[in-house]
Amino acid sequence: MLNIVLFGPPGAGKGTQSERLEGRYNLVHLSTGDIFRANIKGQTELGTLAKSYIDKGQLVPDDVTIKMLESEVNNHPDADGFIFDGFPRTKPQAAALDTFLSSKNTEIKMMLSLEVPEEELRDRLKKRAEISGRTDDADPAIIQNRIDVYRKETEPVKEYYEEQSKLEKVDGLGSIDDITQRLFAAIDNN
Repeated sequence: MLNIVLFGPPGAGKGTQSERLEGRYNLVHLSTGDIFRANIKGQTELGTLAKSYIDKGQLVPDDVTIKMLESEVNNHPDADGFIFDGFPRTKPQAAALDTFLSSKNTEIKMMLSLEVPEEELRDRLKKRAEISGRTDDADPAIIQNRIDVYRKETEPVKEYYEEQSKLEKVDGLGSIDDITQRLFAAIDNN
């Protein structure tokens, strides 16, 4: 089973590249943002619980996030593997994911980290705001805050996978096709 953590800051291209990896390797893309939205919209028990934290401006606790993710993995028993996008965001989440996958007799094969300079991230997010109308991508202060939070709170997860020799850094600059080819090469050569 091919399980990949696709990692990178906001605007790195994780969503775009996930679609391409899904098609080539027959993987299921699990975006925690999408999972949260679906559970909240569907008014599931976990969705209602998550919404109670989100409405207060708090982070959803790890155990709630992990239960949602486990439920999604269990909904795809015949999958050839998964792309985890937006998860794990902390080392405890990474350890919990390892424990869960181990109970399924599988593991994370690699973390593919899209490496993109901050100036490029800001440009991409501004363009995304123009195209998609996402207001959170239009405000430079919000963009910078999201990048800062990523650098401070989420980026340390790379160390977790580097310690396991599972970190693959991928140049996230260039055309979408060029980046896709680099990701394919990182997977195929591993």
